[in-house]
Amino acid sequence: MKVTCLTFNPFQENTYLLHDDTKECVVIDPGCYERAEQEQLKKYIEDNGLKVVRLLNTHCHIDHVLGNAFVANTYKVGLEIHPEDEQVLRAVPTYAPNYGFPLYAEQLPASYLKEGDTVKFGNTELQVLFMPGHAPGHVVFYNGPEKVCIGGDVLFRGSIGRTDLPGGDFDTLIQSIKDKMFALPDDVTVYPGHGPETTIGFEKKSNPFLR
Repeated sequence: MKVTCLTFNPFQENTYLLHDDTKECVVIDPGCYERAEQEQLKKYIEDNGLKVVRLLNTHCHIDHVLGNAFVANTYKVGLEIHPEDEQVLRAVPTYAPNYGFPLYAEQLPASYLKEGDTVKFGNTELQVLFMPGHAPGHVVFYNGPEKVCIGGDVLFRGSIGRTDLPGGDFDTLIQSIKDKMFALPDDVTVYPGHGPETTIGFEKKSNPFLR
């Protein structure tokens, strides 16, 4: 499985494209808002001969959903989120103009993800793990054989997701990380929603929020 990161919008949000030898591709948290960003995503998919088969959100804060409608409409795929984050998604149009995104196009979910679900594409499977705290319906996507975790805004290199937004809770986030994220092997690479990747082992040793 190949993991590609494209960083979009003023929040410097990491959009992930996952694909394997079958060329089937999953898009996670598309943050592309400007036309140039949308074209960059489209060009990568075309240049690599990929077929987009799934559209997933780790959670539904504005910076992670700006490109949902573009991906859904361009590739004819339905949006998949955790049901606890639908309220977060439905709130985005009310504040998008205030954040400088007056042209935000709403895309509502076509289906829902829950703890223990398996996301399948090509010859690859991702395990859905429910990790609330940053957002009420936050999930991460874990591939055990490849030791890869697409972690959204739960755990960052040397930091954790903010908990001062509606639906956020610090104690819940810390519990999610300690009970579930840190239950993964130390050599798992975590690809976060912002900034560089890290590993479970590195964060166990050095993350100041989790000592």
